[in-house]
Amino acid sequence: MIDRRSLLTAGGASLALASLGMSADAFAAAGLQLSQPRPFSFDSLVAYAKTLGAQPYAADKSLPANILEQIDYDAHGKIKFDTDNALFRDGPGQFPVTFFHLGRYFQVPVRMHVLENAGGDAFAREIVYDPAYFTMPPDSPARQLQGGAGFAGFRLQESRLGDQKKLPWQTNDWAAFLGASYFRAIGELFQYGLSARGIALDAAMPDRAEEFPTFTQFYFEPPGNDSSNSMTVYALLEGPSVTGAYKFVLQRGKAVLMDIDARLFLRRDIGRFGLTPLTSMYWYSETVKPTGIDWRPEVHDSDGPAMWNGAGERIWRPLNNPAQTRASAFSDNNPRGFGLLQRDRAFDHYQDGVYYDKRPSLWVEPLGQWGEGSVQLIEIPTDDEIHDNILACWVPKTPAKAGSTFELKYRLHWSAEEPFPSPLARCVATRIGRGGQPGTPRPQGVRKFMVEFIGKPLESLPFGVKPELVLTASRGKFSYIFTEAVPDGVPGHWRAQFDFTAEGSDPVDMRLYMKNGDQTLTETWLYQFQPF
Repeated sequence: MIDRRSLLTAGGASLALASLGMSADAFAAAGLQLSQPRPFSFDSLVAYAKTLGAQPYAADKSLPANILEQIDYDAHGKIKFDTDNALFRDGPGQFPVTFFHLGRYFQVPVRMHVLENAGGDAFAREIVYDPAYFTMPPDSPARQLQGGAGFAGFRLQESRLGDQKKLPWQTNDWAAFLGASYFRAIGELFQYGLSARGIALDAAMPDRAEEFPTFTQFYFEPPGNDSSNSMTVYALLEGPSVTGAYKFVLQRGKAVLMDIDARLFLRRDIGRFGLTPLTSMYWYSETVKPTGIDWRPEVHDSDGPAMWNGAGERIWRPLNNPAQTRASAFSDNNPRGFGLLQRDRAFDHYQDGVYYDKRPSLWVEPLGQWGEGSVQLIEIPTDDEIHDNILACWVPKTPAKAGSTFELKYRLHWSAEEPFPSPLARCVATRIGRGGQPGTPRPQGVRKFMVEFIGKPLESLPFGVKPELVLTASRGKFSYIFTEAVPDGVPGHWRAQFDFTAEGSDPVDMRLYMKNGDQTLTETWLYQFQPF
């Protein structure tokens, strides 16, 4: 049995980078304690993950659960990392690294390491936990944890070389890894929102519980120089059904980019094998809002998934807060990308000081050919904004069986808008109300839809020409169908209007787009309507 605390010496070429030419003692903050160096390479991390994957899972139970349970939400909030102890506080590179403390909600110890180079070979030295790295009240239960306990996660702070009056690095971060395999970043609008995960296993499966593997080890590669805007981090993933090795290259620019190289080894069969998972919150929007549910017009981190499939079609699908959990699959072959987006950027549509209007959109760009599979969307009921109830991920067609190996490379774009915008007009709102016409008796069981689009192809229509609506549904019938320019004076702002009569009570899948002759004018709008 391999000791999970041992550093990696398994096969593979050593990581030899000129950027690691300094001793760890030269760039570690003076207050951090480091272990003795051990050989490291990404190849050896992959080999170690593969070896672990061939063995039964053994959860780390080295920490006293009774102490961790005492570090509840309030107690955890009073524990602050002292930035004087930040890794790379004085360089190399722009971005110091700070750490999260363990607690009731983060009980798995995560081992942090810094890489150094000596004679062309890379070595890793563990950053040994010490409560002295943190400020905490005298009576904090965290003081009972012994040295070497480990951490819960880490942050990448803003540049230490930037304008400290406008953006002091000690109080501002741009990426964070915390809890299971969750991580997130700010976008162009300097706001956190939705999260990504390393893996999603058996989400919303009727016959089993979802599994949440954990990043248990991280390795920080020192940047080569202070002008670099990137950080490279390696991670080990462990769980009952999977192990994995990850390489993250994180770039801090106008948007945050993350290039990810993942190698996964399955211990068990997986029912829903969710790769590149994105996790968000959607409570309600202008589409459907129950009466008096909240004082704000809308509350969501994302308002829909967008997809650019292998055939080149652009798709938008507004999110739902369903009465019961729903899973939707969008089959594809070598997708060009997909994401969970926050398209509505009007503050007046939220009226909230937590800035939902500035939450980042997150786009997955495949690097290489992914083959056949599906983008899958999980929507879970919620009655508040505190729950992440939305999951979007790529599920390969190849069955995820015990003993299987998967390799995947992709880029995450944390940005305000889609990184590869479509030339087509895009959907900007979906509104549902009672069917029929004002001033007349409203028919029972009929719903009116208003679907708004805006963009250059609609703006370029000849005067007097109305776009044609192409509209289908899995069942039910349409009536009172037409298109019109939205009367707000905004060029290229059109809406499709129709009434819909459902058949039965099961969800209905709808699809529409606008065209002019043979010219497609808009992206494809998909919607799953629950008759009510």
